[in-house]
Amino acid sequence: MSNEVLNSLLKEYEQKKLKSEIDLEKRKTDLYIKIPKLKEIEDELNHYAINTAKLILENKNTSLNSLQKKIDELKIEKEKILKSKNLDINYLKPFYECELCKDTGYIRDTNYNSQMCNCLKQKLLDYSFHKSNMTNLKSENFSNFNENLFSDKINIEKYKFDISPRDNINNIKNSCINFIEHFDDPNTNNLLFSGNTGLRKDIYVKLYCARIAKKR
Repeated sequence: MSNEVLNSLLKEYEQKKLKSEIDLEKRKTDLYIKIPKLKEIEDELNHYAINTAKLILENKNTSLNSLQKKIDELKIEKEKILKSKNLDINYLKPFYECELCKDTGYIRDTNYNSQMCNCLKQKLLDYSFHKSNMTNLKSENFSNFNENLFSDKINIEKYKFDISPRDNINNIKNSCINFIEHFDDPNTNNLLFSGNTGLRKDIYVKLYCARIAKKR
């Protein structure tokens, strides 16, 4: 995956995040005009947030507990006002497409290390599928596999196998499924698709990619 593709996707994320935040400011402005009390509560919460940070730095736990109580009371009052207007309690928060990464593409793990969010991984995967002509995974998958399209007659002279094409294709299918089911096992051998042009080797690549996508 080139850096150009990743950078392009990250620019899309920046635009989505910015759009969500602009939308939030518009909602706030409209709502504060209709309900000035909400603006007062929000200003108080912002003021208390600054004071909280100061108290934490000064290790004043007693004052901090008192301040936290006031903050909780304001939040409850804000929620009551929103509910009285049939609005969600998160109405005054950005509506991100991905709440996990807040439309940044990255999240922090338990050790506070930055790692790629699943939503960005999926977009990169979708891009790879598209570039590999794998856009029909919903229809081209093992659920729609029809073994009856292959002959059940053994013809060693023609096929160079002592089993029928149907048995052979089922063996290939089972090998693909086994590979997928043990994909995360480092001891699992890779798959190699070989053969002359026109044998539709790409079909089996699509089939096992579809199963991987479904599994995840």
